[in-house]
Amino acid sequence: MEMEQDDKVMGAGMLALAESREGGAMDAAGPDGQIAAAIGDGDFREAVALCARHHGASIGRLCMAMVGSQAEASELAQETLVTAFESLRSYRGEGSVRAFLFGIARRVCSRHVETRVRRDARLRLVHAAGHDAGDTVDMAARRQAAVRARQALDQLRPTERDAVLLRFASELSFKEVADACGIDEPTARKRVSRALARLRETVGVG
Repeated sequence: MEMEQDDKVMGAGMLALAESREGGAMDAAGPDGQIAAAIGDGDFREAVALCARHHGASIGRLCMAMVGSQAEASELAQETLVTAFESLRSYRGEGSVRAFLFGIARRVCSRHVETRVRRDARLRLVHAAGHDAGDTVDMAARRQAAVRARQALDQLRPTERDAVLLRFASELSFKEVADACGIDEPTARKRVSRALARLRETVGVG
């Protein structure tokens, strides 16, 4: 439990450190080049601070798109940075830094969603057991209204949803989507294409 608290504190500290740094001009290598240089020097705290500075907002948007809760998204973005810090020693530069980070964020959010789905299913069973059919119908109607904005995305297969969110919510290239998902680029393109087709069908766009 103490380790989890330390991780959250460290994640929050990394975001605060990134936000407190002065803007300044970027060097010729660009943000990912700076991050890679810090990793090469073994300065992993600096590397993660740079990750938070240059990619933190995008990670937060992806987490928000995947879980639909700003509070949860903020915690998951911090967890992503903590996990990145712990994983930087294994980074070999085979894909972009963005793909590396968003791959971690995708896995962190997916685990969180799976846990939440199981928890919510148990809560619904317990809640329904104490209410009559009319109350259950009313509760379902309220829940449907609350999640309507996410309905189309929720109907996608998880692999397709991840791919389309990485492509458009996080603005990754197809190569980066492939790296983040651990697949090849043609498969990434197919998943995004299928996701878009399913979304158009769901919302009734021709």
